[in-house]
Amino acid sequence: MWGPATGVGSLPGTDPVEALRVVVGELPDLPHLPELPARGAGADLLGRGAALLVDLAVDLTPAGWRLVPRTGLDQRRARDFLARDLDALQDVGGGLTGTFKVQAAGPWTLAAGLERARGDRAVVDAGARRDLAQSLAEGIVAHVAEVSARVPGARIVVQLDEPSLPAVLQGGLPTVSGFGKLPPVEASVVQQELAAVVDAVGAPVVVHCCADRAPLELFRAAGAAAVSFHHGLVQDLDAVGTAVDAGLHLVLGVVPGTDAVLPAPKATASRLRAWWNELGFAADELAAAVTLSPSCGLAGASPGYAREAMTHVREAARYLQPE
Repeated sequence: MWGPATGVGSLPGTDPVEALRVVVGELPDLPHLPELPARGAGADLLGRGAALLVDLAVDLTPAGWRLVPRTGLDQRRARDFLARDLDALQDVGGGLTGTFKVQAAGPWTLAAGLERARGDRAVVDAGARRDLAQSLAEGIVAHVAEVSARVPGARIVVQLDEPSLPAVLQGGLPTVSGFGKLPPVEASVVQQELAAVVDAVGAPVVVHCCADRAPLELFRAAGAAAVSFHHGLVQDLDAVGTAVDAGLHLVLGVVPGTDAVLPAPKATASRLRAWWNELGFAADELAAAVTLSPSCGLAGASPGYAREAMTHVREAARYLQPE
């Protein structure tokens, strides 16, 4: 179902048609709906989250996105960007079959990034978090239905982006003033609220976190079908092994998200085979257990490098196939 290689989400540029053509061309076995933050406010991760919210209004202030009583210009712009992306998908990928991936900010990253009307982060308020999570889940369900209508031959999987979740768990989020840190949230609470969204989405979910100390076991316990992480940042092999034993698929970020000199794809594959051997699993199980991707979104990369990174993960995945 998952395919040998995919992208994380964001790409450089402002043309959704061209971005989709690149994705479909470079990652044909698991293409995704790209995000293009260079278009401006509303096209970034939180802006896409704002576009998906149902019956909740947000607007952009000098301090960032904030919950407000009525929908404003910025949320309408975010929804317009999403509508254009869906039109581009129908034009470029309407005949796609197989698996197709869409992305959205996860509930904890969304709550960490949005402010309440009084100016503090929504993540500190259990009621605000619950309302956000329910609104987000409803919006993702509607989004999946819209995407399915544009690509009726494809099976849709949903990626929840949770880059802020480790900071939520560790008490690393700064207060709005920037002079302090918010207290950590108990892992059981984080797991329970993430699980509610995963369960409500109604499609296979991969949880992505390219930050340090990605909590793989928490993602598994929350019901994720796959976990996506920066391969170089996860050092806890026991956690990875437990995830594989539990049946989770691994989406491994194996090349940087910004411009870099890349090794040969075969060298990347050799490094992964050595890592898999260290985990203690059979070599012929590797290709089916992992999907390769860039480590993070590619919005900060040059267009040439973004294409090179996608080509690299596709070619490296070919070398993982059993001989």
